[in-house]
Amino acid sequence: MAGPDAGNQHQFTGFQKYFNSYTLTGRKNCVIATYSTLAAIILYFKLRPKKVSSVTEK
Repeated sequence: MAGPDAGNQHQFTGFQKYFNSYTLTGRKNCVIATYSTLAAIILYFKLRPKKVSSVTEK
């Protein structure tokens, strides 16, 4: 009664065991991975050293 695949158990191995769209744990792990990747990209661009301009003023 919980859905179309209520009686079927999905047996995943390897990468699919942790990142899948059939279980709540798999969905949660996909969301966490997506948010952490976006946060890492944002932090990389915010914290990287700024380039120093080689042009000198007259």
